[in-house]
Amino acid sequence: MTATQTFTPAGVTPARLADALRMLAADAVEAARSGHPGMPLGMADIAEALWRRHLRHNPADPAWPDRDRFVLSNGHGSMLLYALLHLTGYDLPIDEIKRFRRLHARTPGHPEAGVTPGVETTTGPLGQGLANAVGMALAEKVLAARFNRPGHAIVDHRTYAFVGDGCLMEGVSHEACSLAGTLGLSKLVVLYDDNGISIDGQVQGWFTDDTGKRFAAYGWNVIAGVDGHDAEAVDAALRVAHQSERPTLICCRTVIGRGAPTKAGTHDVHGAPLGAEEVAALREALRWPHAPFEIPGEIAAAWDARPRGTALQGEWQGRFDAYAAEHPALAAEFMRVTQGRLPATWTATRERLFAAASSASARATRKASQDALDVLTREVPELFGGSADLTWSNLTWGKGSQALDAQGRGNYLSWGVREFGMAAAMNGMALHGGAIPYGGTFAVFSDYMRSAIRMSALMRQRVVYVLTHDSIGLGEDGPTHQPVEHAASLRLIPNVDVWRPCDPLETAVAWSAALERSDGPTCLLLSRQSLPVPAHAPDAVAAIARGGYVLAEAAGTPRAVLIATGSEVALALDAQRLLAEGGIAVRVVSMPSTNVFDRQPEGWRDAVLPRGLPYVSIEAGITGFWRQYVGRAGLTVGLDRFGESAPAGDLAEHFGLTASRVARDVRGWLARCTRR
Repeated sequence: MTATQTFTPAGVTPARLADALRMLAADAVEAARSGHPGMPLGMADIAEALWRRHLRHNPADPAWPDRDRFVLSNGHGSMLLYALLHLTGYDLPIDEIKRFRRLHARTPGHPEAGVTPGVETTTGPLGQGLANAVGMALAEKVLAARFNRPGHAIVDHRTYAFVGDGCLMEGVSHEACSLAGTLGLSKLVVLYDDNGISIDGQVQGWFTDDTGKRFAAYGWNVIAGVDGHDAEAVDAALRVAHQSERPTLICCRTVIGRGAPTKAGTHDVHGAPLGAEEVAALREALRWPHAPFEIPGEIAAAWDARPRGTALQGEWQGRFDAYAAEHPALAAEFMRVTQGRLPATWTATRERLFAAASSASARATRKASQDALDVLTREVPELFGGSADLTWSNLTWGKGSQALDAQGRGNYLSWGVREFGMAAAMNGMALHGGAIPYGGTFAVFSDYMRSAIRMSALMRQRVVYVLTHDSIGLGEDGPTHQPVEHAASLRLIPNVDVWRPCDPLETAVAWSAALERSDGPTCLLLSRQSLPVPAHAPDAVAAIARGGYVLAEAAGTPRAVLIATGSEVALALDAQRLLAEGGIAVRVVSMPSTNVFDRQPEGWRDAVLPRGLPYVSIEAGITGFWRQYVGRAGLTVGLDRFGESAPAGDLAEHFGLTASRVARDVRGWLARCTRR
């Protein structure tokens, strides 16, 4: 058998192979008494055509770099994917199928990257898987342009996605797919489960788009009118898609719950078990006499993709070895970036980064971030940057940035006004491997992409969000553009590190931490306005890297601790000076990352925030977040309302964010504390 052939025993038909998927899905959902059987029953024939005839993967090595990527964007149909993974030979035994949706099973309710071997991305929030697939296809194109050489195509794979009506109704699909057409991502193939049903029933009352024309308008190749229950028709459509120079949408007309005698074609089969009687009737209708979870030997043999996968990977390895012989440095670099390791020169790079930042003058932290990118975009070639149409406001373009061209050469993309699509596609790039994506927008518009940031955190992906104009300090654009609750709300997302630096050195440390962190995303909150540079101790880098540290000790025994972030650190230092003039000594703590600080040993945290002292928080945002640090009796300086449209200085006066006002408030608060 060659690497391109699929083994099929005599007498085993494609329909019978699809029925194995159907019955595993139906049995698992029934055993769990929970799940979505309709989509697996409806898409089984499409899955058989793709997975057995086209998908290039090796179940024995789910991390093979040149494997095709498969994304189940309509992730509620997870049992279809689990059945595929089990039958094709991934490390997903039948006992895990039987434990579908149980605690700690490798078959959770929706697919989760890192939990189940062979699952490429965590899906469930509809539309985001499709946007992830766009990012994966983009990563493939960029890596191919960077590493392939004449006669050596070591990066040459496709990204496939299954999507449903819900994925296409979600707005993120418009953002991501519009861009995919513009970029000509020809290795992207999307199969649309056009069954006309969603949870509320027939979609005709709320979804009447001409989907084919919509995607054609995006610049996609559209193959319409495919019978999704005819595996030969799906196979033929896939072969046509592979010849296209554009991304392809294959519209497959299907019946949800195909085979279920009384529920097929209705919303009743979408999100609930079929019931024992209906499962029994399904068995009879499919002429499937086998017990639950039982797969006949000849069908199991036909599904086993390990021999073909091993041959495919072996063929690729031979080509890679030839490539390495001719281009050894490139081959080593390819393995480095696909394994997620920073360059061997990283230590020297970060030292240069810190040295430059230590001597920098007063500037906005968005500019300090660009200074860091001037170094990083030259020294970390896997960095792939961009901005949601705000490059020259976010300052995300570094001296080593190169605009992406039609062939995929470059490391910078103007994403257009597509914050959500950008964030979800960056997740796809990170999941694909070989790229560390960063993308910029205004901090207030992190709301648009919050769900994708949450997915970055859930999947523990190294994605960097550059969020500038981080407070009312941006001024005249007014409350629609002035973030108030955003810093606190982003800090509340588990596994997200939020940095709000006060100067170039803190900004450089934040960038270093973001790149060194391989188990989650980072949000950089950066100022529009110029900020002064405080005096740092010689060992400041190590202290800053802990997320919170003593920036300025009290001149004498401290009576309180002022905790500040970002642009308010300078405010705290000025207030410290005014208080000292009145005989009140206070310590100033800069806390650029509460998330990182909270992970420090208790000894460090107690040294920075000594027990028994009263605390004051100072941040131009909502104050409730800071109660966990200052306590019920502490003083919080900030604003718990939306901003106003005015110059930044006027706003600071209006909201009491001035040194004199803070010093006055602290004096009064300490006097009240003393009286108590």
